[in-house]
Amino acid sequence: MKLKVLGCSGGIGDGSQTTAMLLDTDILIDAGTGVGSLSLHELAKIDHVFVTHAHLDHVAFIPFLVDTVGFARDKPITVHATQETLRVLQEHLFNWHIWPDFTKIPDDEAPYMRYETVTLGEVVEIDGRKITPLPANHVVPAVGYQLDSGQASLVFTGDTTTNDELWAVVNKITNLKYLIIESAFCEEKREIAIRSKHLCPSLLKKELEKLERDADIYITHLKQGEAALTMREIKARITAFNPKILNENHMFEF
Repeated sequence: MKLKVLGCSGGIGDGSQTTAMLLDTDILIDAGTGVGSLSLHELAKIDHVFVTHAHLDHVAFIPFLVDTVGFARDKPITVHATQETLRVLQEHLFNWHIWPDFTKIPDDEAPYMRYETVTLGEVVEIDGRKITPLPANHVVPAVGYQLDSGQASLVFTGDTTTNDELWAVVNKITNLKYLIIESAFCEEKREIAIRSKHLCPSLLKKELEKLERDADIYITHLKQGEAALTMREIKARITAFNPKILNENHMFEF
């Protein structure tokens, strides 16, 4: 399995894009503005979108993706998410007011898009690749994902804060190789991080102290203008895992 980071920033500007990752050539993990870097040919190959939660920086380009290549495909794009997240997408995005309902276009029998509900802990297998929703703790219903090739696993926490349930699951992943975890705010904004259910360096330190597996750790969702500061604060507090900043175009093979 290969995972390419298309976007991993907490904002846009200066070449930064919001969260989106391409698994092999046909699966998106979230669909923020990073999806816009793909060519038409690449966009047309995407069969599945796995969504962590309904916030705009993670779903903004699902409408443009379906609108751009839906007509050029012979099957619908499947959007996978929890029942709660799918309900938000249906009621507040693909509602004919913000964007057309592409589960009805061109008709009910052959739509450009379809929904598939995921359930916490239940594996979705696509051509031998196992994708499992993991617990997340955010201000809206959310999940992370374990991507398992059989040889190794990558865990993406999605947006989350303090979350004992996550580590109970992650510590059982015997083939864990990579962990992508957020730290959306610098230490000065710790209270904002707490209220918005994100992490900051001191909270991240406490979370990683719960990790009992060896893994290469990458930090995502850093806010524009604060990324360098936040990473300095992380490295000053966390020495055990040598966490690295996640960058766009980073490629993971596992």
